Amino acid sequence: MKKILKNDGVQSLLASLICILLGLLIGYIVLLFIEPSGAGEAIKAVIKNFLTYNKKESQLKYLGNTLVKAAPLVMCSLSILFSYKVGLFNIGAAGQYCIGIACSLYCALALKLPWWACTLVAILGGALAGSISGLLKAYCNVNEVISGIMLNWIILYGTNMLLTNVKEATSPYTKEVARTSAASLLPTLGLGKFFNNNKYVGISVIFAVVIAFAVWIVLEKTRFGYELRATGGNKNAAKYAGMAEKRNIIVTLAISGALAGLGAAMLYLTSYEQWNCSTSSVPGMGFNGIAAAFLGGLNPIGAILSSFFIQHITAGGAYVDKKIYCAQISDLISSIIIYLCGFVFFMKLMMNKRIAKQEERAQKALAKKAAEGGKEQ
Repeated sequence: MKKILKNDGVQSLLASLICILLGLLIGYIVLLFIEPSGAGEAIKAVIKNFLTYNKKESQLKYLGNTLVKAAPLVMCSLSILFSYKVGLFNIGAAGQYCIGIACSLYCALALKLPWWACTLVAILGGALAGSISGLLKAYCNVNEVISGIMLNWIILYGTNMLLTNVKEATSPYTKEVARTSAASLLPTLGLGKFFNNNKYVGISVIFAVVIAFAVWIVLEKTRFGYELRATGGNKNAAKYAGMAEKRNIIVTLAISGALAGLGAAMLYLTSYEQWNCSTSSVPGMGFNGIAAAFLGGLNPIGAILSSFFIQHITAGGAYVDKKIYCAQISDLISSIIIYLCGFVFFMKLMMNKRIAKQEERAQKALAKKAAEGGKEQ
């Protein structure tokens, strides 16, 4: 049992589960303070999400919607953890996601390019945004958090300006991709039929899982990934060992940006959402990616599960009784879990200390027993 608990993956899983349970418990306590009579039903609604429906067809349809929204969240969490593994904190993922929206939608609505071209431009846009932070970090020693935050707002308002050219005449929202350029829609590959003919479920869900595994392989099983992690551990030591530490910093943030940009294309090229050209805040998807990355133990495979969970409870807020609570109560619970994610490593540290103490006691007991046996002889 102790050997299992020593495993880093098992510790991450246990710590994440503790964060989730504590987050739900604290959220329930908050609901009790707001209105005790409906707290139980509200927390159940958040947890159940699509299971609120009695009909299997409805459950499958809304499960499909959750998967569609979870796919870009997986990409944003991969963006965060990829850079974090290299010792960088890519808070600019929100802006990189935003530029992915701008590139994919403009290419689809204005240029009517095929889906693969729109996706490629979104990837390149995200990579460019990430590269700017990388260059500033590598050659000017500008903290990537500062440059990322500044770029987030520059990109947001730039996105609003660009997409105003392709918005609907009578609303602030961009035109629907499905009605404007069918060739720009991501292929569904017939997956929608498994979710009660949900027209949004498609290749993006598969992409998210495949890319998560690809990121794990790159980071853990390749020389390139080792160099990146070595640079994050100690860039001076990496430089002494002959590694191009500046290049690695730039490449890391470029790849992180590309992942976030791809996440945007995965959502907006399904025509599931339209962009509001009067948006005054950076999309939350990039920031939710931070929670998903840490809740998943900074593991690409864990990021898949944590992203689905966060999107699951976020969507569950829509089923809360609006007469008593607002739909944003799920965002509150998500925020609490995000906050608790900061204690994941602390929890793992406490687990290791406890295991070490138990082993020390066991060794002392064995030594004492051996000494007593020697005296008897």
